[in-house]
Formats: sequence, structure tokens, C-alpha cells
Amino acid sequence: MAKILQHNTNNSTFLKVVAGSLLCLCFLSLPCTSINAQENENSGKIIFTPQWQPQAQFAGYYAALDQGYYSQAGLDIRIIHPGSTTNSLDMLTQGKSHIVSAFLIHGLKASKQGAPIKHVAQMLQKSSLMIVTHKESNIKSIPDLEGKKLGVWANGFDDLIFALLKQEKTNVQVVRISNTVNLFLEKGIDAMTVMHYNEYNQIINSGIDPDELNTFFMGDLGLDIPEDALYCLQSTWEKDPEKMISFVKATLKGWEYAAQNQEYALDLVESYMKQANLPVNRVHQRWMLQIILEALEPNGKAVKKGELCQKDHDRASSILN
Repeated sequence: MAKILQHNTNNSTFLKVVAGSLLCLCFLSLPCTSINAQENENSGKIIFTPQWQPQAQFAGYYAALDQGYYSQAGLDIRIIHPGSTTNSLDMLTQGKSHIVSAFLIHGLKASKQGAPIKHVAQMLQKSSLMIVTHKESNIKSIPDLEGKKLGVWANGFDDLIFALLKQEKTNVQVVRISNTVNLFLEKGIDAMTVMHYNEYNQIINSGIDPDELNTFFMGDLGLDIPEDALYCLQSTWEKDPEKMISFVKATLKGWEYAAQNQEYALDLVESYMKQANLPVNRVHQRWMLQIILEALEPNGKAVKKGELCQKDHDRASSILN
């Protein structure tokens, strides 16, 4: 029996649900009044949706737009970020976006379930997903998590975590958490799923020394599955593949410019975050940008930037079987 706990951040209480298997997360859709991609396409605009709210993870797209790389390629791009409970792939299949960013494994999963989507490019070439524990907990390996409370995001990103637990034959109490590391800091959970470029650094910025943590990277545990990929509808690809290819090329130019002009890129990131009324921490965003830039490089792989290695595709697919 798998036990799943839901953490309520409003009253800091736990709601306990016992299920025979791990529950599948259902993402909320945007209301019908949301921007319609077809209407924008008819007016010449193309909507791009990242998989999360504004942050340095998407600096290359901001730079490509700001530097005019999209317009130079004949593209009129509009960047529409999703809400915190919205799945970018849902926005794509519901006709609210033309091209979106999503984890490779999520795209493969959606395609396997019948979504008519096309993998256009592979932007990030490695996994930044990891599990952290307090060193004093004496959890030194994944099997040590047996019976422990593991924080996993309420908005998904859990396929690799569950694959890891199955691989290690380890049963845990899954605690669904929102976009905060507070429960881990308060030691209300024994371990937490984090991204190296994001929540891990939030924990460090809270005053915890890296030496006080045990870290388990998916990449070191045989599950180095690349993350951010670009997807469009299969019908969009069939209609005008060159338009999507042009988007990828312009985006790569944007990332190159962001890498060479990082303070400028961070200024752009901050402007997008402020427009979205998000708190800005430039030090944290700088860390994120540097980690993301490293993940863009296909080091040791026989592919160029933006391409998907066949071995990575096969490894991700095998997890979903």
C-alpha cells in the first residue's frame, strides 16, 4: 500500500489519503476565456508557453524576443506563461499555445496517451532533478528512505522519482507540497524532491550549509533524463515545419546571447518576474541561469544543441513502459 500525504500550506496540517497505488495528478486547465492560439495565428502571432512562471530557466527565450531574433526569422512571437496549476502541454493540445516547453518525459508520456504532439527540439541535455535530506537524518542512500516522508511537488514532475523508488525497491510516504521548501526546512518531511537550479539553491540561501545536506542526483542514479524540450501539435508541424525550425534556431541564438550577456539576461528575467508580480532574488536567478546554461550543453553526446540523443529518448521511453 502506498501512502500519500497532502500538505496544506494554509494551515500546516496533513490530510492523509491511503491508496492502492500512487495517485496521478490532474492539472487544471485555463478557463475558456484564455487567449486562443488559432486567433493569434490568424493574425500572424505565435504563442510560446514555457512550463512555469517567469524565471532564469527561460532567459534565452526572453533574449531571443528582446534582441529581435524571432522577428528576424519572420516570427511574431508572444510569450504567455502558464499559471502555477496549469500544464503547458494542456495549453498546447487545447489550442491555447502554438509551441510549448515541457519535460521530455512528460511529452513522451502525453504522446503515449494519445496527445497529437511533435517533439521539435531538446533544449536541456541533462537532469537537474535531485533529492535532498538533512545529513543529521542519517539517510545516506535511497533505500534509507524506506518508510520516510518524501516531499514531492503537487504539480507533478514525479515520474522519475517514482521510477527511482521502484528501481531501488523503496517504499516511502509521499507528501505533496506546493512551491516552497519550508516544510523541509522545518523538518516536517525527511527528504524533498528539488531542482538543482531552483529549490536546492533556495535551501542553501535559507542559511543551510551544503555540508549539512545529503544529495542524490537522478543523473548519478542511472536516471539522467534530459528535461526541457519544445513541442508543437503534429498538425502544426505538418502545416509549416520551417516555422517551428526557425523558432528553434532563433531561440538557440537567444541562449547564446544570454550566455554572453548574463547581467542583461538577468535584467530581462527580473522585468518578466516583476510583470508577473513575483518576488525577485537576483542572486538566486544568477545561480539558476548558470546551471541552465550548463544543462544546454550536450557534453559527451553525438548531437548538437537543440537535438535529442537517441539513447536519451530510449531511456526516457523505457521508464514509461
